[in-house]
Amino acid sequence: MGLMTLETYVPGRSPIHGWEPRQKLFSLMALMFALAMVQQAWLMVPMVSVTVLLYWLSGLPLSFLLQRLSYPGLFILTAVILLPFVSGETVLGQWGWLTIRQEGLTAMVLIAGRFFSILTLGFILFGTTPFLTMVNSLRRLGLPPLMADMALLAYRYLYDIGNTFRTMHQAMQLRGLGQQQQKRRSIQQWAFLLGNLLLRSYEQSQRVYQAMVLRGYGQAVSPQPSPRTEGKCSTGLGLTVIVLAIAVGFVVAEVSL
Repeated sequence: MGLMTLETYVPGRSPIHGWEPRQKLFSLMALMFALAMVQQAWLMVPMVSVTVLLYWLSGLPLSFLLQRLSYPGLFILTAVILLPFVSGETVLGQWGWLTIRQEGLTAMVLIAGRFFSILTLGFILFGTTPFLTMVNSLRRLGLPPLMADMALLAYRYLYDIGNTFRTMHQAMQLRGLGQQQQKRRSIQQWAFLLGNLLLRSYEQSQRVYQAMVLRGYGQAVSPQPSPRTEGKCSTGLGLTVIVLAIAVGFVVAEVSL
């Protein structure tokens, strides 16, 4: 099931892996917002170049990116593939009834470039940082503790729900779910399966919350200082300065030109 492949973290020893999580999160998010503002087609080359360079520094395998870009890439391709033919007034070329227009082609390049760069930066962020570390960094940056706890619990129990669903589905298949001669009955069985899954999830959430309260959940706890390594801190600080400078450069180039 797709729920079983939510974890995208890939262990490694690259400079991006050793980057301090809060600095990494803030810097890459700032760069994503800067790239989202780009409206000039000539900025696509430096945008994609910076993205490719950061991905190379992360040490993540190319298959990691291609596997995760396939489905959203197919969606965005179907959304923009017709733009050069239907949008704009400046004709670049015409072959019979097929006409390519400059404005539509520019819009397609901008959308595809921003999509690739922003999504790849997101994969770099989550591929080099464990989810628990990411949530902890968000909390240290000011995320309310309740929202951090909700994110952790939701992430954790998506796996439990996936396991429960798979077990129930296998059991129902052994009892004839999906047979052609019982199509109407199969729909009823699917409805029963989903309803039972929701009830089990609700009951489990109540038990987990009560267990957490008994163990002191909700009481104020002083945050523990995170371990620091001087070499990694200096490298992370350099990356932070460079990435933020690049983000500011894109914004300045977009606003001034």
